[in-house]
Amino acid sequence: MEWKVKSFNELTVNELYEICKARFQVFTCGQRIYEENDFDDIDKKVYHLFLQDGDKVVAYARVIPKGITYEEAAIGRVLVLDEYRRRGIATELMKRSIEFLKRELKEDKIVISAQVYARGLYEAVGFRDASDIYNEVDIPHIKMILD
Repeated sequence: MEWKVKSFNELTVNELYEICKARFQVFTCGQRIYEENDFDDIDKKVYHLFLQDGDKVVAYARVIPKGITYEEAAIGRVLVLDEYRRRGIATELMKRSIEFLKRELKEDKIVISAQVYARGLYEAVGFRDASDIYNEVDIPHIKMILD
């Protein structure tokens, strides 16, 4: 398995296809998120951090410079395919995303809109609550911050 981080224009067609397929599988098929358009043009402005097993994207995060979705840098669309969960991949994905933002983009404050059920994962890598719980696409979320 191989970790990669690329800007939109650096992605191969196959990598982009596999990222879209993984996001659809987790968010649309798995979590039944239909109200939000996954193709929001933000992908063109951010970095894509992902783990591949052969050609298959098995873990993914959108690494977002400040000023695009929030005033601060952000991490979004965090996923690990079902059959790859419970192996520490999500923790490694978050650590790599944070490290990229700190080292490459010189960001020291990072925001996420976390699904409440995954709050423990984000707390384990240094995030803390920064809001009350709110609904986003009918799923309880909480804004969390790492600074």
